[in-house]
Amino acid sequence: MNDTQKRWQLLIIANIVCLAGGWWYSQGHAAPPETKQPFANAVQQRESMIRLLQESNQLLREQNMLLKSGKLKVQVTESK
Repeated sequence: MNDTQKRWQLLIIANIVCLAGGWWYSQGHAAPPETKQPFANAVQQRESMIRLLQESNQLLREQNMLLKSGKLKVQVTESK
């Protein structure tokens, strides 16, 4: 066997070992078990609140622009 064939064989063997190690880890033999969190995820809650506040701020900006433009006409009628 020449030097190139030996290198390819070593590369293939190294890949097989890495794939087997990854499979073994993913099967839970080495990976820590996933646990259910006892509390809600505070980071996700904050991100959701920030997103909702940003949406509210955008709507308020649009309303303020409409009010400042002078194109808003208010008509009051009596209800029967």
